[in-house]
Amino acid sequence: MDNRESAEMYLETIYILSQKSDMVRKIDVSKYMGFAKPSVTRGISLLENDELVTVDDGGGIVLTKKGEAQAKRIYERHTVLTKMFVRLGVDEKIAAEDACRIEHYISDTTFNACKKHLKEYE
Repeated sequence: MDNRESAEMYLETIYILSQKSDMVRKIDVSKYMGFAKPSVTRGISLLENDELVTVDDGGGIVLTKKGEAQAKRIYERHTVLTKMFVRLGVDEKIAAEDACRIEHYISDTTFNACKKHLKEYE
């Protein structure tokens, strides 16, 4: 996994968790991703350095505008690709796993074509 993919996975996780709870903490990210807390601490620190998240005094992780935009982009890719694969007959669990891998590398051009195609056939 490269740094970009790792950062995107953290952003997507923080985004998903923030939709379910008012406060997202490192322990929440750790549990959701199945990563050790020191790994999550390092990952969050890198996101802070890139101004994608802030961590408040209470340990709450908040996406910045820039971070939220990236998180929404990657989450949309994940959901659209998963839906497309399921429509093609792929088991939902496998579709989600494959979408998770592909979402980090697919070009905007190809993703937009997939999105358009899926929308036309819904």
